[in-house]
Amino acid sequence: MFGKSTRIEREKKTVSAMVRIYCRNEHGSDPQSCSSCGELLEYATRRLDRCPHGDGKCACVDCPVHCFKPDMRTQVKIVMRY
Repeated sequence: MFGKSTRIEREKKTVSAMVRIYCRNEHGSDPQSCSSCGELLEYATRRLDRCPHGDGKCACVDCPVHCFKPDMRTQVKIVMRY
């Protein structure tokens, strides 16, 4: 029941919620109209869809394989810490 799609979908919802909160408070906007936040959300979603760990996925911060480019990883960290 808690396979890849459930874990990945939950992570996508979490990232989406955090990007919306961050964008609203920092840019006075939402990811649909803010190009930088929209790109970050789209990138994170694509990377989560391609996660090589599937059912065994851990939190990205604890993962030994970093799927995100360094600059995008930094941006996601900033948003998630916000």
